[in-house]
Amino acid sequence: MQELLGRIARLDPSASLGLRVIACFDELMVGNVNTRALLAAAASLSGCVAGFHSETPARTVRIDHRGHHADGVRPEVDPAFQQDVSDGLTVWLERNGARQPNDAIVLERLALAVRMRHGRGRESDHRRDLSLLLDPDVDVQARCVSAITLGLRPGTRYRVVCAPLFAVWPEHPQGPEDVVATRFGAIHALVLPASAHEVTAVPSGVGVATEVEDLHHSFRTALVALRLCDPPAVGSVLADDFGGLIGLLADAPDGSFQPDVALVDAVMAYAWGAETLASVVRSHSLRQAAREAGVHHSTMQSRLETVNATLGFDPFEGYGRTRLGTAYLVWRLRHSRVLDLPAPTATPEGSDGRFG
Repeated sequence: MQELLGRIARLDPSASLGLRVIACFDELMVGNVNTRALLAAAASLSGCVAGFHSETPARTVRIDHRGHHADGVRPEVDPAFQQDVSDGLTVWLERNGARQPNDAIVLERLALAVRMRHGRGRESDHRRDLSLLLDPDVDVQARCVSAITLGLRPGTRYRVVCAPLFAVWPEHPQGPEDVVATRFGAIHALVLPASAHEVTAVPSGVGVATEVEDLHHSFRTALVALRLCDPPAVGSVLADDFGGLIGLLADAPDGSFQPDVALVDAVMAYAWGAETLASVVRSHSLRQAAREAGVHHSTMQSRLETVNATLGFDPFEGYGRTRLGTAYLVWRLRHSRVLDLPAPTATPEGSDGRFG
């Protein structure tokens, strides 16, 4: 749990504090940690004692922000800092003074985690509707119910935006959002109207527009678009720019055997390989590729002779263009570093590193 809190603390301070709290409790719930660990996380995130009480069996636990049992007896707690989890279960924060900006979401997620830990209220909890909506394995009717719960309208087209938790949002658009578990880790997912072709978040991927029952497809294409980002040069990618190819990339199994990708890897071994292939896939001719790369056309000609020999086909003829374009994108996805956690930022002077 301390390792998790350390990783959450290293996220860029411009990332939404609420999303960091959600990510923390999501990972704790997936790890099925005990009640004491959940309280320790809440106490560390809020910077004050977090408490839990069960009527049956009778039990009270209070943990301070250092992860130790708190001294003394349970004090009187302002109702604003207390939440009934379900019958007989209560959690609270022992805050002295005014409510802090993150108190409400820490208390909400602590209550949700404790409820799940104690096996109560699983069927009636609807706060994970976005995760259900974006899961293709969930029954379509259940996904539509989740969409309505989130305020989305059947028959209306939306698109999903994906960003890592450390993304920088100069402007934050309004729409249903949550932290969603993926095979790449926790991802911030946001649903916007179909007209939203651009977002300012860096890095971010904007999925294709679909109706609510197919938003899982928009989500997968947004993940692909996100992984094609290359900040600072390319901070946000729109899935629409790749047409139907983005769907093929989204649905392709991880690690599937693709010989052309190995050939691209061989070209990338040359010092000029990356810029040359990037120019070729965006061009219609050798001269245009030379202009894109900023080299003389004779230099590009020499490079292309090596590329053609390595690939075994001409990327400017017939299906060669499609083969290279597809293999190049798959290569970029397999070598994407955009979701790597950024280096820790300096702790501001006078800060103890807590989220309170």
